[in-house]
Amino acid sequence: MNPRQRALEVLSLPDPTKKAAAARALFEQLDAALIDPDEAIAVPASLPGRPERPRLVPPKEVAMRSAFTPEGRAALLHAIAHIEFNAINLALDAAFRFAGMPVAFYADWLRVASEEALHFSLLREHLRSGGHDYGDFDAHDGLWLMTQRTAGDVVARMALVPRTLEARGLDATPPLQAKFRKAGDTRTVEILDVILRDEIGHVAIGNHWYRWLCRRDGLDPIAHYAVLVRQYEAPRLRPPFNREAREAAGFSAEEIAFLSQ
Repeated sequence: MNPRQRALEVLSLPDPTKKAAAARALFEQLDAALIDPDEAIAVPASLPGRPERPRLVPPKEVAMRSAFTPEGRAALLHAIAHIEFNAINLALDAAFRFAGMPVAFYADWLRVASEEALHFSLLREHLRSGGHDYGDFDAHDGLWLMTQRTAGDVVARMALVPRTLEARGLDATPPLQAKFRKAGDTRTVEILDVILRDEIGHVAIGNHWYRWLCRRDGLDPIAHYAVLVRQYEAPRLRPPFNREAREAAGFSAEEIAFLSQ
């Protein structure tokens, strides 16, 4: 089977445990020679596969929680786990949807899906150790909504999902770690170390393919990014930025300056 077709099958799985395990197995067993970039894969009417819980609500209806109460820490941990579950779906969607890209593009996103699955599993395990589970708190669907908006434009997808929405995690993680550290939750701090390390690589993949596509299509990466932000109503990123992490992920000084305007 074309691994792109298998990526769609895993994306369609509703059970989080099965999806995470299947995403990791797909990359671990990947034979890149089987990837067919040109196969046109029919898109199901309903994606992604997801469990009945958590209940999805508008972002403004997701309650803000303090990291300094057990329930608040659990809610924050759940919110991060939800982001990582969605990130599995985002990577699998990129791996199956966009035909005609180099083989390395699909291998890259299958690797990202595998690493996001590990992140989700680590967070869920820790959440369960405190008497909660994934689905116990409300969540929102912002990451997947942008995935849907950019389904017909691979340039927009690379610009606005990995290097915009996911890159916000590079900025948000150190302050989150400080909160959990102050609350005495060293395990979450350790897990966030793993996530930050890997997310630098994931954002770097987004940067690489966005620039590759801009070169292919004769686009200026910074000017076209501004066009895409307006066209797809992407959130404007605001400083402070984790400059060290963003530079490690391949953002240029010019790009960081543009974002800081």
